[in-house]
Amino acid sequence: MISNTRHLTAAGLAAAVSLGLLFVTPAVAQHGHQQGHSPNVMEYLDRLDRPERDQEQKPAQVVETLGLKPGMSVADLGAGSGYFTRRFVEAVTETGMVYAIDVEPEALKYVEESLVHMHRPYTAEFIHARPGNPKLPVESVDLIFICNTYHHLEDRSTYFRNVKSALKPGGRIAIVDYYHDARSGELGFPKKHLVPRDTVVEELTAAGYKLVKEQTFLPKQYFLEFVP
Repeated sequence: MISNTRHLTAAGLAAAVSLGLLFVTPAVAQHGHQQGHSPNVMEYLDRLDRPERDQEQKPAQVVETLGLKPGMSVADLGAGSGYFTRRFVEAVTETGMVYAIDVEPEALKYVEESLVHMHRPYTAEFIHARPGNPKLPVESVDLIFICNTYHHLEDRSTYFRNVKSALKPGGRIAIVDYYHDARSGELGFPKKHLVPRDTVVEELTAAGYKLVKEQTFLPKQYFLEFVP
């Protein structure tokens, strides 16, 4: 497993990392759909972090709704640019743990650098996952969070059946993804790749979960929480 654990201040890390990210795998997250090579890596990652995204993504309200507390453990499955990873670090503080998970090692480097630039203590692990395996330790997390990544996964019922072992007792999974219909508006990529909300519920039910909460404040996305 390619992973790095950090229990230190930002001053203890290098100020920059090299970027050569090719988005050739189907699960670089927190974006709608990106297949093939990215012609401009920084432009792509900056787009994930663009300030205007906050208007629709409502990250502060999402994190508040999740009820995260200091000391909790969160997995950001498909961390992308670290858009939510950074917010999770703030919510659980250095007494908690945040797992940033992605299939692209260069994306993880970008996330790590972004945490360094926050100039605050944090505890995080950066996991280079395989497309079918997030490589989370057994009973390691209170929450698995998946934003705009669900539709990239294959054989999803099996995937989430297998990932169940990573949840601590009382743990849960939160899934945020775009509506497959007109509710999501213009996204700049084909909506045929998106998974309808009802299909998510069916697939998670088949994997041994039940839907316990559904939030409706996101204009373009469904927001579902499941427990085993």
